[in-house]
Amino acid sequence: MALRFIGTTSDEGDCPTLYEIEGTDEILVQGDREADPRHLARLRDVKPTETFVRVPRSLLVRYAPRNQAPELRPFSAISHLFREFRHTAWRLETRRGYASDRRGPKWTRWQAGEDISAGTSEWLENVAEQTAAGKRFERVRLVDEPATEGQRFLLACAPANVAAGEDIRNLTRAQAARLRLPDDDFWLFDSTTVARFAFDEDDATLGVYVTEDPAEVLTACQTRDAAWHHAVPTREFTHGVASTV
Repeated sequence: MALRFIGTTSDEGDCPTLYEIEGTDEILVQGDREADPRHLARLRDVKPTETFVRVPRSLLVRYAPRNQAPELRPFSAISHLFREFRHTAWRLETRRGYASDRRGPKWTRWQAGEDISAGTSEWLENVAEQTAAGKRFERVRLVDEPATEGQRFLLACAPANVAAGEDIRNLTRAQAARLRLPDDDFWLFDSTTVARFAFDEDDATLGVYVTEDPAEVLTACQTRDAAWHHAVPTREFTHGVASTV
């Protein structure tokens, strides 16, 4: 079963850290192993397979509490949020490619060498409408070095989104690793609602987990703040990538 990074109180990339064991209600704790013999002597009912680690109380208070795990829902279940959010819709994109992109007509045009930096769609029309009302659509996209085919496609079509009103920024995967950003793709609406994507091995969207759990929202907000501070606006990043791919 896969591990999902939840959060850490470490600023240097070391322990302590919490991970969720997906598909279960269990958490994996990373920390310094307890070695004080006085403490070990007082532990009760210890099995041979067990060990003990130290973590600060703040780690558990900040990240461990959660409500009942959300159920997987179709992406269409959150379509209304892209119109009804009040302030900010923020996205983190972490995958190396998306099946939905590869199945669209714009992908074929791009592979044929066409310019896809302009155009219109229902999505772009809604972005223009919401941003005209003073709301913000924002994204940070992780980009490998060198960029994958799917990432180059997104860089090529980003100008149309930017022209409609989205603020799209990019961050290298190496920078994201240094910042301890999670691997999750998610939307964060108004700093209150998180919609975390689930994908299959072919990058197809299986659905989203929607939650207002305070621990999940806090993690998403912290991720947004760290990623946004270091990410590079599309126009600047595209110029830098163009000479390397």
